[in-house]
Amino acid sequence: MEAEAAKLIGAGIACIGMGGAGIGVGTIFGNYLSGALRNPSAAPAQFTNALIGAALAEGLGIFSLVVALILLFVA
Repeated sequence: MEAEAAKLIGAGIACIGMGGAGIGVGTIFGNYLSGALRNPSAAPAQFTNALIGAALAEGLGIFSLVVALILLFVA
C-alpha cells in the first residue's frame, strides 16, 4: 500500500518538470519577441537560438514525463 502511494507521489513530483518546461518556453519566446520589437534587424539572427532553447526546454519536459511514466508503470 505504501509503495503504491510512493509511486504516485514520485510521479506527481516528476510531472512538475513539465510545468517548468512550459514556463521556460514562454520565457524564451517572450524575451525573443521583446528583443525583436526593440531591434527588428537582429531578430532573424536570434530566431534560431530561440528555437534551440525551446527544443531543449521541451526535451527536459518530455524527459520528466518519461520518468513519471516509468515510475507509474515499470517500477
